[in-house]
Amino acid sequence: MITGGAGFIGSNLIDFLLKEGDWCVTCIDNFDNFYDPEIKRSNIKNNSNNSNFKFIECDISDSKKLFESLTDNYDLIIHLAAKAGVRPSILNPLEYERVNVKGTLNLLEFARQKKIKQFVFASSSSVYGVNSNVPWSEKDLALFPISPYAATKISGELLGYTYSKLYGIRFIALRLFTVFGPRQRPDLAIHKFVKSIINNQSITLYGDGNTRRDYTYVDDVISGIRSAVDYSKTLYEIINIGNNKTVTLLELLVAIEQVLDKKALIEYMPEQSGDVPLTYANIEKAKLLLNYCPQTDLKTGLEK
Repeated sequence: MITGGAGFIGSNLIDFLLKEGDWCVTCIDNFDNFYDPEIKRSNIKNNSNNSNFKFIECDISDSKKLFESLTDNYDLIIHLAAKAGVRPSILNPLEYERVNVKGTLNLLEFARQKKIKQFVFASSSSVYGVNSNVPWSEKDLALFPISPYAATKISGELLGYTYSKLYGIRFIALRLFTVFGPRQRPDLAIHKFVKSIINNQSITLYGDGNTRRDYTYVDDVISGIRSAVDYSKTLYEIINIGNNKTVTLLELLVAIEQVLDKKALIEYMPEQSGDVPLTYANIEKAKLLLNYCPQTDLKTGLEK
């Protein structure tokens, strides 16, 4: 079962698993209107005739419908569904708590009752918040979230620990770092920048352009998730999935200009609440436990 399976990461993951040929995949999505639901429908359209693919439209925060709709036997849950976005969570924190915390708890309870023993959870680099101990390591227990979104992801990790301890569910939380690639959400920087440059529209840069991100190509993230599916050594782990390289916003923009062979029109605006100045993943644990090794650099990823 893959929640949020019609989204950016979920749909790429489903394509990968179905190509492997060993999986029957149930995709759950509620086509949240955070961005155009038709984009998500098109993400999974090519799999609609695959006999190993099933789609169920369901909101994970609706426990009753979740249990009524999901009647198959499942070997594992890959939980990607969430209300996304740091800045919108500041404006609507209660909705983020409803989906991200209650929804995760519903799925853990589903796993408990159905005796599903493997649970892979998409957490976020945003849980580290404003943290000068870089690159960020899972060993650093001091988390400083500065958005409700980040706080809900920490809550998901802690709920997973509880269910792992109480019920023996293997819970692997993957802290994902700024994922990009085909089907990327239209609200994210690379998508917006490319679209604006192509259409001769100005780009809005918040701050001085020196915030840094650890951009991770979606295929590398998929490889990390796939390895987590097979992981069996311990019952609970938190693992960074990043690229172990940081790029400033201005450096990103230059790279996009080079790929498009076109200059951007830039409009500078003040920094926004909830944005952290830096994300930077220590991926030694992912290498050790998941044999994780990112293969795609920023330029290659942008070209793809």
